Amino acid sequence: MALAIITLAYMLDPQLAINCQGRLLSLERPVAMGILNLTPDSFFDGGRYTSLDAVLAHVGQLLEEGAAIIDVGGMSTRPGAAFVSESAELERVVPAIEAIHARFPEALLSIDTVRARVARESVAAGASIINDISAGRMDEGFYETVASLNVPYVLMHMQGTPETMQQEPVYENVVLEVLDFLIAEVGKLRALGLKDIVVDPGFGFGKTVTHNYQLLKNLHVLQCLDCPVLVGLSRKSMVNRALGIKAADALNGTTALHMVALQQGAKILRVHDVRPAVETIKLWEQLENA
Repeated sequence: MALAIITLAYMLDPQLAINCQGRLLSLERPVAMGILNLTPDSFFDGGRYTSLDAVLAHVGQLLEEGAAIIDVGGMSTRPGAAFVSESAELERVVPAIEAIHARFPEALLSIDTVRARVARESVAAGASIINDISAGRMDEGFYETVASLNVPYVLMHMQGTPETMQQEPVYENVVLEVLDFLIAEVGKLRALGLKDIVVDPGFGFGKTVTHNYQLLKNLHVLQCLDCPVLVGLSRKSMVNRALGIKAADALNGTTALHMVALQQGAKILRVHDVRPAVETIKLWEQLENA
């Protein structure tokens, strides 16, 4: 009965569920996406998960705490980060996805990549969502690859590249420019036949702290896209710089911004800390139902 209700919701409103290779993930209630960084240089937890045992232990913890999705990344996208080779990225993510899929076959896995080959091999290994910071701009034919794989796709806005994005980003109106960009790219993806698109405004990707808060304050405008909204606020500079703290101390600030994002219509919180995010979702539900 529950599956039938989710299926009907998915048919009536694409913001309420995504089809992950035949498995419907309900988004009627917002969910947490747990971050698994397999990189030595990520801004918060780089280098922590260098063995498959460490990977599986961390994923087990994220799932126990309530993560609905595990987002696997093999290339740092922090400001100033340089690209790793395709072979290095594949060596990091494919064995990890295979091992996670074998140990936790019911877990929904996302691959965080800008490369078509990495997306293809990750989906073959067990991933069922593609999360792309580049909107297909860093690998020709990426959109066509996503459409052929027929899995949900996270479309993100970024000004510049990770190497250059924080070098004085400029907008006349950041909210309208991000919205216009996402409208255009969603149109391209729909034309290729892709149904399940999640949009991400790209907090911290080619935006100043002020730009980030303008986007968060107006996040509700993305509802016009008829796509679920994902936000990646976890321990980012928009928290750290505003409070004068380091990423290690930014959980409280992150949680505060997560509540704002939920009130603005966010459906997926991409987070390092799953339990606090899940608790925030529960408190938001209490508030909504009061």
